[in-house]
Amino acid sequence: MTPQLRYPWLVTDLDGTLVDRDLEIPARNLEAVDRYRAAGGTVTIATGRNERSAGRYHAQLGLDTPLILYNGARIVDLASGRRLLDLTLGEAWPLVAARALPRLPSAVGAVGFHDLDAYVLKPAPALTQYAGRDQIQLVETAPPGSPTKLMLIAESPGELDQVAELIASVTIAVRLVRSEKTYLEILPANADKGSALRALVASAGVSLDQVAAVGDNPNDLELIQTAGLGAAVADGHAEVVRTADVVVAACSDAAVADLIDRYLLC
Repeated sequence: MTPQLRYPWLVTDLDGTLVDRDLEIPARNLEAVDRYRAAGGTVTIATGRNERSAGRYHAQLGLDTPLILYNGARIVDLASGRRLLDLTLGEAWPLVAARALPRLPSAVGAVGFHDLDAYVLKPAPALTQYAGRDQIQLVETAPPGSPTKLMLIAESPGELDQVAELIASVTIAVRLVRSEKTYLEILPANADKGSALRALVASAGVSLDQVAAVGDNPNDLELIQTAGLGAAVADGHAEVVRTADVVVAACSDAAVADLIDRYLLC
């Protein structure tokens, strides 16, 4: 008997959710996604990464759906290259560049993402590990225009608390999110994964109550609150776990497979 779908759409975060700490998709997740798609399900990814960094996982899963990138600042159809949504920091960028970046603590590095490239705005040792982890080639020049987002990377989480206060004192026309314990992202004020999900399903003619979403960090909160079923990874951030409709297995225990088997297929 062919499995039936409780939720015909699945939107998953990458790091700490679909992808494990070794930056690989566990075999159980791959197999479960294949079964879900064979039953007629549609799968897409919502991530803080850009096209280059997220594209290999999209290809590994054999997906043809648009990607939600940069934590909701961009939606891209990889097959055509068409951008369904493309936000930038706009007028907030020169304020942050002139008034905040020069005042960052010495151990905090800054990267600006423009188009498909990552530009070093303030060097720091933590950038080397970050670039290697996400397979990003850093460009040692200034970005040619307003970035889509800035990534501030620290060596310890506490360093970012004062940085968030600094950014907020410079401009309120941005959104600050912690995508990892040592990552603070500066996004366009109206960019989040939930808003991007609304735009994506509207373009596809799908209602939100048909969508399940899963994530692990505060940058996933709007995503799981917007979807018809919002799931948190068991070892995710405490606020995400409290907010979710359901809690699934830990990332290392194939969280996405657990979601599919327990809640999406019947």
